[in-house]
Amino acid sequence: MANILVAEDEPDIRELVAFILRYAGHVVTTANHGEEAVRLAEQMIPDLVLMDVRMPRMTGYDACRAIKANPAIQHVPVVFLSAKGQENEVQAGLMVGAEAYLLKPFAPDQLTERIEAILAKYGKVNQKGSSLGGLRKA
Repeated sequence: MANILVAEDEPDIRELVAFILRYAGHVVTTANHGEEAVRLAEQMIPDLVLMDVRMPRMTGYDACRAIKANPAIQHVPVVFLSAKGQENEVQAGLMVGAEAYLLKPFAPDQLTERIEAILAKYGKVNQKGSSLGGLRKA
């Protein structure tokens, strides 16, 4: 189980992503926009931030920059989830410090597999979602 912050301005997508991740065994906190995502990340220090690129008040790119500029949370992996899949958008996301750039629409199992792989890379969970510091159950 990991603590995941989901930032998405579209309520239906935000709730769908939160549902999928909760079903996979994670604790999910949601934010409506980039500013709220940065504030919540500073308060809760999540294991991973999953956010849209285009949001009001602060874009995902700017929120990622703010997270990566803060020594207390700069280690937290940021993953973009966006319908904007042009190569320049993906490169911009990676250049501001994102770990990955996932595209909408997505299949729920593909989303959870990618998130689990990123969490495992950072030693947060095993592939089944159990907190084991990167180790797997025998």
